[in-house]
Amino acid sequence: MAIVGTGPRPVGSPPQRLTPRLHLSPPRLEDAPALFAFMGDAAVMQHTYRKETLREMRRHIAAHWWQARRLGFGCWTVRHEGRVVGFGGLNDDPLEPGYGPEVAYFFAREAWGKGFAGELVAASLDRARELGLPAVRAFVHPANAASRRVLERAGFTVERWVPDMTRWLLHIELGGA
Repeated sequence: MAIVGTGPRPVGSPPQRLTPRLHLSPPRLEDAPALFAFMGDAAVMQHTYRKETLREMRRHIAAHWWQARRLGFGCWTVRHEGRVVGFGGLNDDPLEPGYGPEVAYFFAREAWGKGFAGELVAASLDRARELGLPAVRAFVHPANAASRRVLERAGFTVERWVPDMTRWLLHIELGGA
């Protein structure tokens, strides 16, 4: 995995990364239409919260961008062969605060089943280790067995059920800090 982008970037923003097949870059408002194409789709987002409008998508990007600048890590726009196929990464969700650093990911339907989530999770955990974080969490809807398998293959284990979110909370110890 390579860190790319030698030009100036905002202080504290997460660096771009390349995985074997993905280009991960900090999200920009210009990414909103491509992200909304799947994050606004009820069928694609059946196990999580979908964005109702393009304006809401832009606010989501802006909130994550602000949080990433503040913390030095955050979600990426995920591209494969130049196309936006996902959004996610290591973040401290500005819209659901209080759980600490977590890995989250959302992919377009055409990206499902190709191993992209595993690559994104690995890049996220690498970033967490670089930052010396001791642990990372993730949430998964009980009906999303594929997502839970991705997290478990990466070493996450179930911590507890979170009833108000109707999600399993998983964690992984990294040994940092």
